[in-house]
Amino acid sequence: MPDVRRSLDAADEAELVRRTATGDRHAFDELYRRTSPWLAVRLRRRCADEDVVADVMQETYLAVWRAAGDFAGSATSGSALGWLWTIAANRLVDAFRRRARRRDLPAALAVAPAPAPAAEDEVMAGRVGQEMEQALLTLPADVRQVLRAMVLDGLSVRETSLLLGVPEGTVKSRARRARIALREALS
Repeated sequence: MPDVRRSLDAADEAELVRRTATGDRHAFDELYRRTSPWLAVRLRRRCADEDVVADVMQETYLAVWRAAGDFAGSATSGSALGWLWTIAANRLVDAFRRRARRRDLPAALAVAPAPAPAAEDEVMAGRVGQEMEQALLTLPADVRQVLRAMVLDGLSVRETSLLLGVPEGTVKSRARRARIALREALS
């Protein structure tokens, strides 16, 4: 078991998804341990109902277990966290739709879809996103986690420290290392 734990600690999230696709329960448990706090924070920012968040988390990880092979087989599918967030966001939208149907909201109160962005904006966002994603993948997993928590989720140093279970000084040094590495990778 120590060898399995050591190899899982070194694996990035994409590798954990690939191992999950082969039915590796330890890899799935490690993926959940690493990503569930991050995912819960992002979901809570979009939904204040803890029951809905808990249901969406459960549905998301069930879908990950069942569909890990869909991600693992594609080298062009992007990051594992992006894939995980897409699943969770879709499940959250489904939960909102179910709740709206139960309440029989009038059509006038339904949220209108946002206008589609211009094609040029989508292309530029895709290019910048790909460059950023490649730069993020060069970072060690622990540094990447701090960066995602502080930048993408907007958490403070203290909140990130609590979320990841590391001292605040460690969070600060990892954030600095991440910024320096990204600046070099993107310049």
